[in-house]
This record gives sequence, C-alpha cells and structure tokens, in this order.
Amino acid sequence: MNKGDLVDRVADTSGITKAQAQDAVNCVFDCVASAMKKGDKASFIGFGTFSVNKRNARTGRNPQTGKEIQIPAKNIVKFKPGKALSDHVN
Repeated sequence: MNKGDLVDRVADTSGITKAQAQDAVNCVFDCVASAMKKGDKASFIGFGTFSVNKRNARTGRNPQTGKEIQIPAKNIVKFKPGKALSDHVN
C-alpha cells in the first residue's frame, strides 16, 4: 500500500471526497513528522510508536578503498509496532 492507496481507502470507508481524504492523510503525516522533529514520540495505541533516536558520529570505512571516513551524527526514525498490530500480522 502506498499513500495514494491509503487516500483511496480513507475516501471509500469514510464517504468523503478524495481531496478531503488526501488533506486528512497529509495532516496526519505532517502532525507525526512535526512531533518527531521536536523530539516527541508519536504513540498510537494498538498500532505502534514512532520515535527519534540520535546516532553519534563515528568512523567508518569505504568498502571499495578501505580508507577511513567520518560518518556524521544524525537522527534516525524508529518504529515499534503495538501488540494489536503484531497480533494482526501474525
């Protein structure tokens, strides 16, 4: 499923137009992204939790040349599925 499929499903199940469904889906995604940018978690009971982890800078190696390179620090997105989602998939 991609974003377009999700918009179609939301429109069909809720009885709203595709434009309204797209606005709703975009709003949800934007709200989750904004919360994570501030360092907050986005928790949805039964579905899962999105959070941000900080990865420290480190030294790595170029696999082709073997030369050491510096890998900068960055934030990574982490998702932990909820019990209901895990049970539904399994």
